Amino acid sequence: MADPRLTRIDGTLTTLFESLIPPLSPEQDDTDTEFQIERAIQNAKALVHNGNARLPPDTNQASDLIKRKLLRENASPEKAARFSNLYSRLLAIPVLNQKWAILYLLYKLSDHTTLDVHERSPIAESDEVRNVPRRHTLSSEPPFPSQEDQRQRSEPATPLPLPRRDGNPKPNAKQHAKDENEDIQRQQQQQQTTPSKTRITSQPLTANKPPQIISPSEVELLRDLPFNLQGVSSAHLEFVSATSLSLPATLPIPILSLLHALAEPCLLYRGLAEYAGGRDGGLIDQSLRSAINNELRSYLSLVASLETEIRQALATIDSGKDRITIQKTGVTLKRCLIWTRDATMGLRLMKLIVEESKIKRGGQLISLIHSLSSSHGDPFVASFAERLLSNVARPFYEMLKHWIYDGELIDPYHEFFITEPDPNSQPLVDHRHIATSVWEEKYKLESAMVPSIISSDFARKVFLIGKSLNFIRHNCGDSDWVIQYSKSNSKSLDDTNTANLSLSIDVAYRTTMSRLTSLMSTKFGLFTHLTAIRKYMLFAQGDFFELLIESLAQHLDRPVNSMYRHNLTSQLEHAIRHSNAQYDDSEVLRRLDARMLELSSGEIGWDCFTLEYKISAPCDVVITQWANTQYLKIFNLLWRIKRVEFSLSSTCKRCMTGDRGVLAAVSDKLGNDWKRSRCVIAEMVHFVNQLQYYLLFEVVEASWEKLEEAIKKPEATLDDLIEAHTTYLNNITKKGLIGQQRHPVTGLQEDSLVVQVHHILKCMLNYREVIDSLYSYSVAEYTRRQQFSAKIEQRTAQGRWGITEKDLAGDSRASTPSSTTATKALKSGPLLPEANDSPSAQPILSLGLGDDESHLNSLRSRQINLSAEFRSRLSMLLYDLAHQPDVDLRFLGVVMNFNEVYQPVNVRRHQARRAREKREHERKAREATVPSSEANTSMERDLNSSTTKA
Repeated sequence: MADPRLTRIDGTLTTLFESLIPPLSPEQDDTDTEFQIERAIQNAKALVHNGNARLPPDTNQASDLIKRKLLRENASPEKAARFSNLYSRLLAIPVLNQKWAILYLLYKLSDHTTLDVHERSPIAESDEVRNVPRRHTLSSEPPFPSQEDQRQRSEPATPLPLPRRDGNPKPNAKQHAKDENEDIQRQQQQQQTTPSKTRITSQPLTANKPPQIISPSEVELLRDLPFNLQGVSSAHLEFVSATSLSLPATLPIPILSLLHALAEPCLLYRGLAEYAGGRDGGLIDQSLRSAINNELRSYLSLVASLETEIRQALATIDSGKDRITIQKTGVTLKRCLIWTRDATMGLRLMKLIVEESKIKRGGQLISLIHSLSSSHGDPFVASFAERLLSNVARPFYEMLKHWIYDGELIDPYHEFFITEPDPNSQPLVDHRHIATSVWEEKYKLESAMVPSIISSDFARKVFLIGKSLNFIRHNCGDSDWVIQYSKSNSKSLDDTNTANLSLSIDVAYRTTMSRLTSLMSTKFGLFTHLTAIRKYMLFAQGDFFELLIESLAQHLDRPVNSMYRHNLTSQLEHAIRHSNAQYDDSEVLRRLDARMLELSSGEIGWDCFTLEYKISAPCDVVITQWANTQYLKIFNLLWRIKRVEFSLSSTCKRCMTGDRGVLAAVSDKLGNDWKRSRCVIAEMVHFVNQLQYYLLFEVVEASWEKLEEAIKKPEATLDDLIEAHTTYLNNITKKGLIGQQRHPVTGLQEDSLVVQVHHILKCMLNYREVIDSLYSYSVAEYTRRQQFSAKIEQRTAQGRWGITEKDLAGDSRASTPSSTTATKALKSGPLLPEANDSPSAQPILSLGLGDDESHLNSLRSRQINLSAEFRSRLSMLLYDLAHQPDVDLRFLGVVMNFNEVYQPVNVRRHQARRAREKREHERKAREATVPSSEANTSMERDLNSSTTKA
């Protein structure tokens, strides 16, 4: 009974050859086809049984042999790449058990069938171009001979047979040898019948010279090559240093060129092995060393395979087989160079990366490898760099995992693109003038260290995720949520699936940002604090400030060194209890405090009083010390404006009340003064009202609406809140006249807008003092007149004259009463006391009447000067506002001068012109005095000379 396995094999072979045999022609019958199939099967079995029974050392040897053969026999690597793809698909098939044996069989069959196949340059080996000289035949010396060539020179010079070009398959190996012998005899006969001239031309010029002996021979070099490729010195090739290899000087130039090319992988391996054995550097450097070690092991496997091939070739040479077979299947230096070409490219690429790693670290090194894998045009370089990248980037992804899931920066060698600056190395910064906080200063994003495998937007999200988790854990005291979040979302990260990585980052970004903003708004009341600051630092709570300034007025008029803190706090509590501020949250009211600024001699309470709203962590990352300083500046400006408004309103109330009594009684003397005062006060009140309206509504309220819109966005992050609050403060300070510290033209601080406003407010306070003095003078004048009338009535009731000659004899600088008699009496002097006058009726102002007229004139001159200064400074301010780039500031100038009663002028330009004119006038005066002095000098010289002659 036949073996079923053999029967199955025969059936499979029959089916295979039926598909390979060409279709029948009409003249052939089925018997011929069966005969052809049977003969093909027998030939195949004969080839298999006659083949070399020596098996490869390992399973992968067959695939490597086939790949090298395809690379050796084809100019492009496309077939080798196609074979690699087919080989990977073959490995995935579970049916076949002896895949390596099948591949080895196919490799051996291809070796037998390539004996009559042309090499990669068939045109150069054809009969038509045999006499064309090659590059090495241009010289008188032959090319470097191999050991086979040396043996051939000892034999008669016989041209090598050319392969057959008919392409017909040979029945077996004997027929193939017979055909080759026939071709050799045919060519010898053709050479004998060829003229001598032609024969000389067709043969090399050095055919009759004695053979040149090369030492060391190619066989000896091939025997030493595996050791050199491993970075070990051999008998003929010795490593002088880590970067140089000594080559024999007796070798011809072609062999030296091959050895030069083969020396490159030797030196590269030696340097890379030394680098891979090092232990210094960071985590990414160590991962690079590990990846290079893996590649060097693959390289050593290739060297081992090459050594096997070399040993087989040397054994074939020693066995004395057919020369043509040895030439076709043997190993030469050139073939070794071709086989190590890809390995050399890989070693060269690794050497480049190692050299760059000396000046680059962390993300920069990853960016270098990623650029080679994604942007290089060579597919081999791209695939090799991608394989390296998968190993080198592992520490980076580990650091990324800890950062985005735990909020912890584990980077001992500073290779991550997020760094934690050393507080001791940071320069000292005044946080009152620079907007800094623990949120912005604890961690920094270094753009230069961001690897190219992630985008800048991706890096920003990663930075915010880890920073938010760290802030929630350490500053918000919510570490339990961070731990729970890490347990539920933590997963391994790598570069194999970038889509899932991006999705994980987006989910983590939304989760952490939502949690952080929720904590800031609910648990810590950030938005409540911002609203409270707007109420109590930006004067949004109007009734509170009305009560506060009214209750503090009598205390703030005193010198600052006579004020006590408990008085301020008691008045603050009084204003809170009697205004709508009492309905605010107790936490907000607890943070509100009244204090005095730095004391200065000669200042009063109005100049140093301020309110303070205390901010604690973690809200201080948004409302920083710099923000508190800006709020304090705005509060001081608004407080001064409020003080001026309160002072002017108090003065207006007194004047309106006095118009019906005291001021009406002295209108004949002071009526024009009070009329002028009311006009100027009306201008000042208009200025203060427009300025206060602009600051509170056009600036604060408009900016507050933008801030509310920004902080109520659902996707807002803490960075967005900080940026929105900073923009809010910048808008307030810039449009609120305090953002410009110096004048843009003159560059002087005294010419800035806020300083001009302070000068105008100071001028208004001085004018209010003059008005108060004028009112006191009016009251004194009214009192004197009342006393004069009472004295006259008293004397008349006693039966005496109301005015005596004694009264008329004295000089009087008092004002005239309404009656003619009293006018004359007061012009001559005040009523003098008599013996019968009661002591209670003494004139109370009769002791200081000497300076009344001079005091009144002084008040009038001060009133006129201060009103002129107010209009001048206001005109200068209006001119500067009209030339501001901000439209809101130009609008402020328009509403202040809506009826164009003021003429905005550039007072500085007029002052500069007058100064130039004055200097020009002085220069001309000096020039005029110089000629006259010279004339006088010459005249004196003439007189002296004439006197001497006499």
